[in-house]
Amino acid sequence: MTADERREYILKLLKTSQEPQSGRELAEKIGVSRQVIVGDMAILKARKEPILATSQGYIYMADQKEGSGIERTIACYHRPQDTQHELNILVDHGVFVKDVTVDHPIYGEFTAQLRISNRKEVKKFLNQLEESSASLLSELTEGIHLHTIVANHEEDLDEAEKALEEAGFLVDKKV
Repeated sequence: MTADERREYILKLLKTSQEPQSGRELAEKIGVSRQVIVGDMAILKARKEPILATSQGYIYMADQKEGSGIERTIACYHRPQDTQHELNILVDHGVFVKDVTVDHPIYGEFTAQLRISNRKEVKKFLNQLEESSASLLSELTEGIHLHTIVANHEEDLDEAEKALEEAGFLVDKKV
């Protein structure tokens, strides 16, 4: 298989998958290293393919209903060990956690796609975090971070914010 054929095959796998595909999973299916997949993804993104890298894996965005619903940015603060509680509050209120952003004093703004909508995805995210020994972005800013959250109804966002406030995780109302 040539490099171009491999990239076309990767696109086919992503377009037909209902779940995010990790670099490791793609590498195993195709019989190449994960680093080859990372390079292929960079080339595909440079070709303007709508591929999103998330903590769960790669997603082809053309068939997703990304951005549907009401979007809001909230400012949060908590210790790393409270991450599960914060994310569970959000998803338990029917909220989709689109991303996390921190404002680093030297490097500026960092945003990472989360795409978490249920407790199973919260658990998967935390397991990946633990297995990789990676740090949360919010650790760069002593726990202060922003989330873009999405819901079908304004009331769901309001209720989620109220629950975060009651838990002591909300820095301020709507940023």
